[in-house]
Amino acid sequence: MNFRNKFFIIITIFISLISSADAKELNQKPTIAASTFSLYDISKNIAADTLEVFMILPFGVDVHSYEPSPKEMIKISKSDLVLYNGASLEPWIKGFEFKNRALNISLHVKLRVLGKNEHQCDAKDAHHSHNSTDPHYWQDPQNMILAAEYIAKELIAMFPKNRDLYIKNRDSYINMLKNLDKSYREKLSTCKLDTIIVNHNAFSYLSDRYGFHVEALSGLSPEAEPNGKNMIKLIEHVREHKIGTVFFESFASDKAIKSIAKEAKVEVDVLQPLGNITADEAKLKPSYEKIMRSNLEKISKALKCQ
Repeated sequence: MNFRNKFFIIITIFISLISSADAKELNQKPTIAASTFSLYDISKNIAADTLEVFMILPFGVDVHSYEPSPKEMIKISKSDLVLYNGASLEPWIKGFEFKNRALNISLHVKLRVLGKNEHQCDAKDAHHSHNSTDPHYWQDPQNMILAAEYIAKELIAMFPKNRDLYIKNRDSYINMLKNLDKSYREKLSTCKLDTIIVNHNAFSYLSDRYGFHVEALSGLSPEAEPNGKNMIKLIEHVREHKIGTVFFESFASDKAIKSIAKEAKVEVDVLQPLGNITADEAKLKPSYEKIMRSNLEKISKALKCQ
C-alpha cells in the first residue's frame, strides 16, 4: 500500500470519527441541573423525557455541607440550565461561573424571615451563611406551586417547540400540589397537640402554613452542635405536654434526639426534610408528593390529629 492510499484511509477514519462525535453531540438532550431534590422533582415532571434532568447533589449528601468536586463543577457549568435553591442554602454558588443560564428560585417564592430567637447555623459551621431568611421554602406546597410556574415558564421560553407538553405537565404537577395542600389542611385541622420536636428545624414553612409549632434541638443547620440546656428544655416540654414522638431528619445525627427520647420515654421517628434523599431512598424512586405524604402521616400521628 503506497503512501497516498494510507493517507486517504487515515483521513477517511478521521472524518468518520468526527462525524460520529458530531452525531452523538446532536443526539444529546439539553441538560438541566437542579441543586435540590424538590427542584429536581419539579423539572423532571414538567420536562418529562424532552430534557436530561440531573440533581447536582449526589444521593445521600447533605445539602447544607455539599461542595462540588472539580468534575462536578464542569458538569454543572456545561448544563443548559441550572436551577438552584438560593436563600444561602448553597454556599458553593458564590463565585461560581455558569457557562449558560442559572436561576435563583428563591427570588420567585415567598421566603420566611427568621425570628429573633432563630439562627441560621452554629457559629462553628463554616459551610453555612448567616442570613435572615429560612432556605427550606420547598416545605410549603404553595411555594412549590410558584416554583413550578416559574420553571415551566423558563422551559417554554428556552424550548418553545415543547410548549404544549410543558403546560400540560405543569398543570398536572400543580394539581398534585393543590391536592397535597388540601390533604395537609384536612389532616392537621383538628389535633390534640400543637408542637412537634425535631433536631434540625427544616419544617417552619410547613408549620406556619398548617398551624402547628416546631421546637428544634438545633437551628437551621443539621451540623449545629446540640445545646445541653436546650436538651433539658425539650425533655421537660415533651413530658409536660405528653408528646409521644420526637423526630430526627435523614441527614442529621440521631444521637442527641434519641437521648431525649430515651430520657422522656417516648418514641423516635424520621422526618424527611427533602433537601436531598438518601441512597437507599433513591432506589425506591420516590417523589416529592410521596415523601410529603409520608411526613404528613407521621406528623398527624405525633400531633394526635383526629
